[in-house]
Amino acid sequence: MKVTVVGAGNVGATCADVLASREVVNEVILLDIKEGIAEGKALDIWQKAPINSYDTKTIGVTNDYSKTANSDVVVITSGLPRKPGMSRDDLIQVNAGIVKSVTENIVKYSPNTILVIVSNPLDVMTYQAHVTSGFPRERVLGMAGILDTARYRAFLSDELNISQKEITAMLLGGHGDTMVPLTRYTTVGGIPVTELVSEERLDAIVQRTKVGGGELVKLMGTSAWYAPGAAAAQMVEAIIKDQRRIFPVCIQLKGEYGIDNCYLGVPVVLGKHGIEKIFELQLNEKEAAMMKESEGHVREVMNVLDDLNKQ
Repeated sequence: MKVTVVGAGNVGATCADVLASREVVNEVILLDIKEGIAEGKALDIWQKAPINSYDTKTIGVTNDYSKTANSDVVVITSGLPRKPGMSRDDLIQVNAGIVKSVTENIVKYSPNTILVIVSNPLDVMTYQAHVTSGFPRERVLGMAGILDTARYRAFLSDELNISQKEITAMLLGGHGDTMVPLTRYTTVGGIPVTELVSEERLDAIVQRTKVGGGELVKLMGTSAWYAPGAAAAQMVEAIIKDQRRIFPVCIQLKGEYGIDNCYLGVPVVLGKHGIEKIFELQLNEKEAAMMKESEGHVREVMNVLDDLNKQ
């Protein structure tokens, strides 16, 4: 089995490292446009194998997509971070162009692969990759929900002073401050979290989750990479090993939740074919309103991309 990670920056390299360390596949290809970066990081990961006792081979390449041929899953992390003075439209245009080019090259050599998109803005880059690839929606997945629920669970673990392993959670919607954490679907050892945490504290934790990425940028001056990279790797592992795990994943909706042709996070079953099933939860009035708000935000960004593509 073979997985390609496009983009050897912090997120991509972390994803490749986790996949190798967990021996998810036989071979991980790490590709980047900068000469030597992917080769160096892949070699570093491979030299760690004797220390941590794993056999997955990591191979770095510079812009040679022929080496990615017949990949079972491809993770796309490519793209630029938003820089000072750069508008949202500028960021979308630049990164959409990158994701479009990467997707075209990947599809050329791996027409049957499954795409996991990590590039930002996440929801609209999933849209770009889906349109470019022409793949069925079950094979173009955006990674956001796993990362967002992980942050939410980590904050709850601190609040309750218990193991995060005891916490299960679900959220919907876009990636960012319009995500929809579902507190009534959050449990701690099977106990509803609402019985253990006050409404005031729970609201504060939800709010911190929504701006979780921004909190890290303020602290480090750059985006996170350990958790995002590991989250993407967890999606890949569920697919490669046909684990049929339930995760919140960004996908094109076709009528689910009363939403058509919009890319939002919803709970799905991940298996060897990509998305095996979509769960449509019964939302209460407040949750449905939040989902509509999230839809509106994502559609606004999708419309920006559509307008840019028409120019």
